[in-house]
Amino acid sequence: MTAPTQPPATPDLLYSQDEEDLRSAVRALLADRADAPTVIAATETDTPYDPRLWEALATGIGAAGLLVPEKLGGQGASHREAAVVLEELGRSVSPAPYLTSSVVATEMLLALAQDGGPAAALLAELASGARTAVLAVPFATPPSGARAALTSLDGTVRTVADAAVADVLLVPTAEGLYAVEATAPGVVVEPLVPLDLTRPLATLTLSDATGTLLADVDASTTAVRRGLLAGAGLLASEQLGIAEWCLTETVRYTRERHQFNRPVGSFQSLKHRMAQLWLEVVSARAAARNAADALATGSPDAPLAVAVAQAYCSGVAVHAAEECVQLHGGIGMTWEHPAHLYLKRAKADSIAYGSAGSHRETVAELVELSAP
Repeated sequence: MTAPTQPPATPDLLYSQDEEDLRSAVRALLADRADAPTVIAATETDTPYDPRLWEALATGIGAAGLLVPEKLGGQGASHREAAVVLEELGRSVSPAPYLTSSVVATEMLLALAQDGGPAAALLAELASGARTAVLAVPFATPPSGARAALTSLDGTVRTVADAAVADVLLVPTAEGLYAVEATAPGVVVEPLVPLDLTRPLATLTLSDATGTLLADVDASTTAVRRGLLAGAGLLASEQLGIAEWCLTETVRYTRERHQFNRPVGSFQSLKHRMAQLWLEVVSARAAARNAADALATGSPDAPLAVAVAQAYCSGVAVHAAEECVQLHGGIGMTWEHPAHLYLKRAKADSIAYGSAGSHRETVAELVELSAP
Protein backbone atom coordinates (compact mmCIF):
# COMPACT_ATOMS: atom_id res chain seq x y z
CA MET A 1 0.00 0.00 0.00
CA THR A 2 1.37 3.42 -0.98
CA ALA A 3 1.76 5.91 1.85
CA PRO A 4 -0.40 9.02 1.45
CA THR A 5 1.38 12.08 0.09
CA GLN A 6 1.82 14.80 2.67
CA PRO A 7 0.51 18.21 1.52
CA PRO A 8 3.13 20.96 1.39
CA ALA A 9 3.40 23.12 4.47
CA THR A 10 1.51 26.40 4.30
CA PRO A 11 3.88 29.39 4.45
CA ASP A 12 3.55 31.50 7.58
CA LEU A 13 3.19 35.06 6.33
CA LEU A 14 2.34 36.63 9.68
CA TYR A 15 4.89 38.51 11.79
CA SER A 16 5.92 36.93 15.08
CA GLN A 17 6.21 38.93 18.28
CA ASP A 18 10.01 38.76 18.06
CA GLU A 19 9.86 40.17 14.55
CA GLU A 20 7.60 43.01 15.68
CA ASP A 21 9.97 43.78 18.55
CA LEU A 22 12.86 43.88 16.10
CA ARG A 23 10.86 46.19 13.86
CA SER A 24 10.20 48.57 16.75
CA ALA A 25 13.88 48.72 17.66
CA VAL A 26 15.03 49.35 14.09
CA ARG A 27 12.29 51.91 13.42
CA ALA A 28 13.15 53.83 16.58
CA LEU A 29 16.83 53.88 15.65
CA LEU A 30 16.16 55.07 12.11
CA ALA A 31 13.70 57.72 13.30
CA ASP A 32 16.39 59.07 15.60
CA ARG A 33 19.39 58.94 13.25
CA ALA A 34 18.03 58.69 9.69
CA ASP A 35 15.03 60.99 9.42
CA ALA A 36 14.26 62.65 6.08
CA PRO A 37 16.33 65.85 6.58
CA THR A 38 19.33 63.77 7.67
CA VAL A 39 19.11 61.45 4.67
CA ILE A 40 18.65 64.34 2.24
CA ALA A 41 21.67 66.11 3.73
CA ALA A 42 23.74 62.91 3.48
CA THR A 43 23.02 62.57 -0.25
CA GLU A 44 24.67 65.95 -0.80
CA THR A 45 27.98 64.75 0.61
CA ASP A 46 30.64 62.35 -0.67
CA THR A 47 30.00 59.97 2.25
CA PRO A 48 26.27 59.13 2.40
CA TYR A 49 26.79 56.41 5.02
CA ASP A 50 26.80 57.37 8.69
CA PRO A 51 29.31 55.09 10.49
CA ARG A 52 27.54 55.65 13.82
CA LEU A 53 24.20 54.58 12.35
CA TRP A 54 25.75 51.45 10.87
CA GLU A 55 27.46 50.62 14.17
CA ALA A 56 24.19 51.01 16.07
CA LEU A 57 22.26 48.91 13.55
CA ALA A 58 24.86 46.23 12.98
CA THR A 59 26.32 45.94 16.48
CA GLY A 60 23.89 47.60 18.87
CA ILE A 61 20.81 45.86 17.52
CA GLY A 62 22.80 42.93 16.12
CA ALA A 63 21.20 43.12 12.67
CA ALA A 64 24.42 42.36 10.79
CA GLY A 65 24.53 38.80 12.11
CA LEU A 66 20.87 37.82 11.83
CA LEU A 67 21.50 35.24 9.09
CA VAL A 68 24.59 33.78 10.77
CA PRO A 69 24.26 30.82 13.20
CA GLU A 70 25.40 31.44 16.75
CA LYS A 71 28.23 28.90 16.44
CA LEU A 72 29.67 31.02 13.62
CA GLY A 73 29.41 34.27 15.56
CA GLY A 74 25.95 35.49 14.59
CA GLN A 75 22.48 35.91 16.06
CA GLY A 76 21.05 32.64 14.73
CA ALA A 77 17.90 34.22 13.30
CA SER A 78 16.61 33.84 9.73
CA HIS A 79 15.64 35.58 6.52
CA ARG A 80 12.31 36.52 8.08
CA GLU A 81 14.02 38.76 10.63
CA ALA A 82 16.39 40.17 8.01
CA ALA A 83 13.35 40.95 5.87
CA VAL A 84 11.88 43.02 8.70
CA VAL A 85 15.10 45.05 8.92
CA LEU A 86 14.98 45.68 5.17
CA GLU A 87 11.34 46.74 5.34
CA GLU A 88 12.34 49.45 7.79
CA LEU A 89 15.40 50.45 5.79
CA GLY A 90 13.14 50.78 2.75
CA ARG A 91 10.60 52.76 4.74
CA SER A 92 13.26 55.32 5.64
CA VAL A 93 15.48 54.91 2.50
CA SER A 94 18.37 54.88 4.97
CA PRO A 95 21.86 54.68 3.48
CA ALA A 96 23.30 51.47 4.94
CA PRO A 97 25.20 48.54 3.37
CA TYR A 98 22.82 46.00 4.89
CA LEU A 99 21.50 44.34 1.73
CA THR A 100 24.89 44.01 0.05
CA SER A 101 26.96 43.00 3.08
CA SER A 102 24.66 41.44 5.68
CA VAL A 103 22.54 39.57 3.14
CA VAL A 104 24.30 38.89 -0.18
CA ALA A 105 27.92 38.66 0.99
CA THR A 106 26.90 36.88 4.19
CA GLU A 107 24.85 34.28 2.31
CA MET A 108 27.80 33.58 0.04
CA LEU A 109 30.15 33.05 2.95
CA LEU A 110 27.61 30.84 4.71
CA ALA A 111 27.78 28.52 1.72
CA LEU A 112 31.56 28.26 2.20
CA ALA A 113 32.12 28.59 5.95
CA GLN A 114 31.02 25.19 7.22
CA ASP A 115 34.54 23.80 7.02
CA GLY A 116 36.16 26.81 8.67
CA GLY A 117 39.05 28.57 6.98
CA PRO A 118 39.20 32.17 5.72
CA ALA A 119 35.52 32.22 4.72
CA ALA A 120 34.46 31.46 8.30
CA ALA A 121 36.81 34.09 9.71
CA LEU A 122 35.48 36.76 7.35
CA LEU A 123 31.90 35.71 8.07
CA ALA A 124 32.43 36.25 11.79
CA GLU A 125 33.73 39.76 11.09
CA LEU A 126 30.69 40.58 8.97
CA ALA A 127 28.33 39.18 11.61
CA SER A 128 29.88 41.39 14.28
CA GLY A 129 29.53 44.48 12.11
CA ALA A 130 33.27 45.12 12.34
CA ARG A 131 33.69 44.90 8.56
CA THR A 132 31.56 44.96 5.43
CA ALA A 133 31.91 43.07 2.16
CA VAL A 134 30.28 43.25 -1.25
CA LEU A 135 29.96 40.90 -4.19
CA ALA A 136 31.89 42.37 -7.12
CA VAL A 137 29.33 41.89 -9.88
CA PRO A 138 27.06 44.49 -11.54
CA PHE A 139 24.13 45.40 -9.29
CA ALA A 140 21.67 44.33 -12.01
CA THR A 141 22.94 40.73 -12.06
CA PRO A 142 20.03 38.27 -11.49
CA PRO A 143 20.44 34.97 -9.60
CA SER A 144 20.42 33.14 -12.93
CA GLY A 145 23.44 35.21 -13.97
CA ALA A 146 25.74 33.77 -11.31
CA ARG A 147 29.01 33.41 -13.16
CA ALA A 148 32.57 34.67 -13.05
CA ALA A 149 32.82 38.42 -13.56
CA LEU A 150 36.53 38.25 -14.47
CA THR A 151 38.97 35.62 -15.71
CA SER A 152 41.45 36.62 -12.99
CA LEU A 153 42.11 39.44 -10.53
CA ASP A 154 42.76 41.74 -13.47
CA GLY A 155 39.95 43.63 -15.15
CA THR A 156 36.99 45.96 -14.60
CA VAL A 157 33.55 45.44 -13.11
CA ARG A 158 31.05 48.28 -13.41
CA THR A 159 28.11 49.38 -11.23
CA VAL A 160 29.09 47.43 -8.11
CA ALA A 161 26.77 48.46 -5.28
CA ASP A 162 28.42 49.73 -2.08
CA ALA A 163 31.93 48.98 -3.35
CA ALA A 164 33.03 52.49 -2.39
CA VAL A 165 32.31 51.84 1.29
CA ALA A 166 33.21 48.14 1.58
CA ASP A 167 36.20 46.75 3.42
CA VAL A 168 36.37 43.51 1.40
CA LEU A 169 35.48 42.72 -2.21
CA LEU A 170 34.27 39.20 -3.04
CA VAL A 171 35.40 38.71 -6.62
CA PRO A 172 34.24 35.65 -8.60
CA THR A 173 36.74 34.74 -11.31
CA ALA A 174 37.37 31.86 -13.67
CA GLU A 175 39.85 30.59 -11.07
CA GLY A 176 37.41 30.73 -8.13
CA LEU A 177 36.12 33.20 -5.55
CA TYR A 178 38.63 35.63 -4.04
CA ALA A 179 38.38 37.95 -1.05
CA VAL A 180 40.26 41.14 -1.94
CA GLU A 181 40.94 43.95 0.46
CA ALA A 182 39.48 47.19 -0.88
CA THR A 183 42.69 49.03 0.01
CA ALA A 184 45.06 46.43 -1.47
CA PRO A 185 47.60 47.41 -4.16
CA GLY A 186 46.15 47.15 -7.64
CA VAL A 187 42.59 47.89 -6.51
CA VAL A 188 40.89 51.07 -7.71
CA VAL A 189 37.31 51.85 -6.71
CA GLU A 190 35.91 54.78 -8.70
CA PRO A 191 32.57 56.12 -7.37
CA LEU A 192 29.84 56.74 -9.93
CA VAL A 193 26.93 59.17 -9.79
CA PRO A 194 23.90 56.88 -9.41
CA LEU A 195 20.21 57.69 -9.77
CA ASP A 196 19.72 56.58 -6.16
CA LEU A 197 22.15 58.64 -4.11
CA THR A 198 21.38 56.62 -0.97
CA ARG A 199 23.04 53.50 -2.43
CA PRO A 200 26.39 54.36 -4.03
CA LEU A 201 27.66 52.53 -7.10
CA ALA A 202 31.24 52.28 -8.25
CA THR A 203 33.46 50.90 -10.98
CA LEU A 204 35.96 48.37 -9.68
CA THR A 205 39.28 48.03 -11.51
CA LEU A 206 41.79 45.34 -10.57
CA SER A 207 45.34 45.40 -11.91
CA ASP A 208 47.19 42.21 -10.95
CA ALA A 209 45.65 42.44 -7.49
CA THR A 210 46.15 39.79 -4.84
CA GLY A 211 43.50 38.16 -2.71
CA THR A 212 42.63 35.13 -0.62
CA LEU A 213 41.09 32.23 -2.52
CA LEU A 214 37.86 31.23 -0.74
CA ALA A 215 36.48 28.61 -3.11
CA ASP A 216 37.06 26.86 -6.42
CA VAL A 217 34.97 27.59 -9.51
CA ASP A 218 32.11 25.17 -8.79
CA ALA A 219 31.72 26.18 -5.16
CA SER A 220 32.07 29.82 -6.15
CA THR A 221 29.21 29.60 -8.65
CA THR A 222 26.98 27.94 -6.07
CA ALA A 223 27.84 30.56 -3.45
CA VAL A 224 27.25 33.49 -5.81
CA ARG A 225 23.90 32.08 -6.90
CA ARG A 226 22.88 31.62 -3.26
CA GLY A 227 23.89 35.18 -2.42
CA LEU A 228 22.06 36.70 -5.37
CA LEU A 229 18.94 34.63 -4.67
CA ALA A 230 18.82 35.86 -1.07
CA GLY A 231 19.51 39.41 -2.21
CA ALA A 232 16.70 39.37 -4.76
CA GLY A 233 14.29 37.74 -2.32
CA LEU A 234 14.90 40.18 0.52
CA LEU A 235 15.07 43.17 -1.82
CA ALA A 236 11.33 42.60 -2.19
CA SER A 237 10.96 43.46 1.50
CA GLU A 238 12.85 46.71 0.98
CA GLN A 239 10.52 47.49 -1.93
CA LEU A 240 7.56 46.71 0.33
CA GLY A 241 8.86 49.21 2.89
CA ILE A 242 9.17 51.87 0.18
CA ALA A 243 5.61 51.27 -1.01
CA GLU A 244 4.16 51.26 2.51
CA TRP A 245 5.78 54.60 3.38
CA CYS A 246 4.59 56.18 0.14
CA LEU A 247 1.02 55.00 0.68
CA THR A 248 0.93 56.04 4.35
CA GLU A 249 2.35 59.50 3.71
CA THR A 250 0.10 60.08 0.70
CA VAL A 251 -3.03 59.21 2.65
CA ARG A 252 -1.92 61.45 5.50
CA TYR A 253 -1.19 64.37 3.21
CA THR A 254 -4.46 64.13 1.27
CA ARG A 255 -6.35 64.18 4.55
CA GLU A 256 -4.63 67.41 5.62
CA ARG A 257 -4.52 69.23 2.26
CA HIS A 258 -7.75 71.13 1.59
CA GLN A 259 -9.17 72.42 -1.65
CA PHE A 260 -12.62 73.92 -2.20
CA ASN A 261 -12.99 73.71 1.57
CA ARG A 262 -12.64 69.91 1.52
CA PRO A 263 -9.76 67.48 2.12
CA VAL A 264 -8.44 66.53 -1.31
CA GLY A 265 -8.45 62.91 -0.19
CA SER A 266 -12.27 63.02 -0.13
CA PHE A 267 -12.45 63.42 -3.91
CA GLN A 268 -13.67 60.23 -5.55
CA SER A 269 -10.91 60.00 -8.15
CA LEU A 270 -8.18 60.16 -5.50
CA LYS A 271 -9.98 57.64 -3.32
CA HIS A 272 -9.92 55.15 -6.18
CA ARG A 273 -6.23 55.70 -6.84
CA MET A 274 -5.27 55.19 -3.19
CA ALA A 275 -7.57 52.18 -2.82
CA GLN A 276 -5.92 50.57 -5.83
CA LEU A 277 -2.51 51.32 -4.36
CA TRP A 278 -3.54 49.78 -1.03
CA LEU A 279 -4.53 46.55 -2.81
CA GLU A 280 -1.17 46.46 -4.57
CA VAL A 281 0.74 47.01 -1.32
CA VAL A 282 -1.18 44.24 0.46
CA SER A 283 -0.38 41.85 -2.40
CA ALA A 284 3.27 42.95 -2.34
CA ARG A 285 3.43 42.19 1.37
CA ALA A 286 2.19 38.65 0.74
CA ALA A 287 4.72 38.09 -2.05
CA ALA A 288 7.64 39.52 -0.07
CA ARG A 289 6.78 37.57 3.07
CA ASN A 290 6.41 34.38 1.07
CA ALA A 291 9.87 34.86 -0.43
CA ALA A 292 11.41 35.54 2.99
CA ASP A 293 9.69 32.50 4.51
CA ALA A 294 10.77 30.25 1.63
CA LEU A 295 14.39 31.35 2.06
CA ALA A 296 14.20 30.94 5.84
CA THR A 297 12.81 27.39 5.64
CA GLY A 298 15.05 26.29 2.78
CA SER A 299 12.01 25.49 0.68
CA PRO A 300 12.69 23.91 -2.72
CA ASP A 301 10.23 26.48 -4.10
CA ALA A 302 12.43 29.38 -2.93
CA PRO A 303 13.65 30.28 -6.47
CA LEU A 304 10.02 30.49 -7.64
CA ALA A 305 8.92 32.48 -4.58
CA VAL A 306 11.80 34.93 -5.07
CA ALA A 307 11.09 35.35 -8.78
CA VAL A 308 7.38 35.98 -8.13
CA ALA A 309 8.17 38.51 -5.39
CA GLN A 310 10.61 40.45 -7.56
CA ALA A 311 8.39 40.33 -10.63
CA TYR A 312 5.60 41.96 -8.61
CA CYS A 313 7.13 44.07 -5.83
CA SER A 314 9.44 46.14 -8.00
CA GLY A 315 6.51 47.47 -10.02
CA VAL A 316 4.45 48.18 -6.92
CA ALA A 317 7.27 50.19 -5.32
CA VAL A 318 7.71 52.32 -8.44
CA HIS A 319 3.95 52.88 -8.80
CA ALA A 320 3.59 53.83 -5.12
CA ALA A 321 6.48 56.30 -5.35
CA GLU A 322 5.10 57.85 -8.53
CA GLU A 323 1.68 58.27 -6.94
CA CYS A 324 3.32 59.75 -3.85
CA VAL A 325 5.02 62.43 -5.92
CA GLN A 326 1.90 63.15 -7.98
CA LEU A 327 -0.59 63.29 -5.11
CA HIS A 328 1.66 65.50 -3.01
CA GLY A 329 1.26 68.10 -5.73
CA GLY A 330 3.82 70.89 -5.88
CA ILE A 331 5.72 69.94 -2.72
CA GLY A 332 6.30 66.45 -4.08
CA MET A 333 8.43 67.97 -6.83
CA THR A 334 10.78 69.80 -4.47
CA TRP A 335 14.23 68.69 -3.35
CA GLU A 336 13.37 69.37 0.29
CA HIS A 337 10.55 66.83 0.38
CA PRO A 338 11.75 63.19 0.63
CA ALA A 339 9.36 61.85 -2.06
CA HIS A 340 12.09 62.02 -4.69
CA LEU A 341 14.33 59.77 -2.59
CA TYR A 342 11.69 57.04 -2.60
CA LEU A 343 11.09 57.34 -6.34
CA LYS A 344 14.82 57.09 -7.08
CA ARG A 345 15.30 54.14 -4.72
CA ALA A 346 12.27 52.36 -6.22
CA LYS A 347 13.53 52.96 -9.76
CA ALA A 348 17.04 51.75 -8.90
CA ASP A 349 15.69 48.70 -7.05
CA SER A 350 13.51 47.77 -10.03
CA ILE A 351 16.59 46.57 -11.94
CA ALA A 352 18.68 45.40 -8.97
CA TYR A 353 19.39 41.66 -8.97
CA GLY A 354 17.44 41.34 -12.20
CA SER A 355 14.58 43.28 -13.76
CA ALA A 356 10.92 42.35 -13.35
CA GLY A 357 11.01 41.02 -16.90
CA SER A 358 13.92 38.66 -16.21
CA HIS A 359 12.16 37.36 -13.10
CA ARG A 360 8.95 36.77 -15.06
CA GLU A 361 10.98 34.68 -17.48
CA THR A 362 12.34 32.72 -14.52
CA VAL A 363 8.80 32.12 -13.26
CA ALA A 364 7.76 30.80 -16.69
CA GLU A 365 10.79 28.50 -16.86
CA LEU A 366 10.27 27.09 -13.36
CA VAL A 367 6.56 26.53 -13.90
CA GLU A 368 7.26 24.75 -17.19
CA LEU A 369 9.86 22.53 -15.52
CA SER A 370 7.43 21.56 -12.75
CA ALA A 371 4.56 20.80 -15.13
CA PRO A 372 3.68 17.10 -15.39
